[in-house]
Amino acid sequence: MAKFVDQLDIFAKAGTGGDGVVRWHRMKFKPMGGPAGGNGGDGGDVYVLAVRDLSLLSKYTGIKEFIAKDGAAGEGKSMHGRASADLYIKVPVGSVITDTERGRVYELFTEGQTEKILHGGSGGLGNEYFKSSTNRAPEQATKGKVGESGKFHIALSLVVDVGFIGMPNAGKSTLLNLFTNASSAIGAYPFTTLQPHLGDLFGFVLADIPGLVEGAASGKGLGHTFLRHVTRTKMLLHLVSLEHEDPIHAYETIRNELSVYDTSLNDKDEWIILTKKDLVNKGDIQAIVKRFDKYEKRVFVIAENDAQSVKELQDALVRQLQAA
Repeated sequence: MAKFVDQLDIFAKAGTGGDGVVRWHRMKFKPMGGPAGGNGGDGGDVYVLAVRDLSLLSKYTGIKEFIAKDGAAGEGKSMHGRASADLYIKVPVGSVITDTERGRVYELFTEGQTEKILHGGSGGLGNEYFKSSTNRAPEQATKGKVGESGKFHIALSLVVDVGFIGMPNAGKSTLLNLFTNASSAIGAYPFTTLQPHLGDLFGFVLADIPGLVEGAASGKGLGHTFLRHVTRTKMLLHLVSLEHEDPIHAYETIRNELSVYDTSLNDKDEWIILTKKDLVNKGDIQAIVKRFDKYEKRVFVIAENDAQSVKELQDALVRQLQAA
């Protein structure tokens, strides 16, 4: 398994423009006709492109240099040189790219977002360009301009797509492992014991927010530390253990803490995941699910040892994220 890399320094250079040329029309009985030197083609620009691949930076650790191709020189018969294709450097969604020499900063927080970071040099001018009524046989042509270059620092600031919330022992870490072990290139990545654990599900970032408790919004335990991460998520999976003596109370306790901490959390899309169904009587489960109907949210019932229930949730989640 490749080491997870969230920061990287690279050198990049845009293409240099092709040179303009001195050429002449060649005609029978007139070996040196008028000027026919074409312009050079433009050098390639350099872009950064945001894609869903958290492990992407680790693939660049042995490269460090990204060079766009130069434009082609002009040709005779008034033909211009071919412009070079632009160079696109793929970076993970959530990357912040800093041009260390110019101070320019580019934030790529949306999949497919592109930003031009270096301009290619323009092509030089051929001698046909300089023809005028007073200069019918110009010998002048210009060189292509050098493309921009520079050093860039890439720092990955993860955009969390889904936050797993709920009381301690609701099954958040278990579900994260079940999801990411199946499809993740980097697996769950723990920052520290005081931070969420992250996983990659087909390029979408999942965060296991450590167990919240009543009073978290007022700072009880490490409430503020954990709630801060919830505000960065795009949607929430609220896990409630069916083993809890009162699942509705457990759910509403966490919802209240979220609302007290930041009312904007009430607007996030939230699914309710009832866990550990294998430890509860089937009739009791149906009654509990019925009680959750009043919240008008999608409800899933799963168990760690029920692969089908986990797969149904995972498939639904991926579809939801891809459609967003």
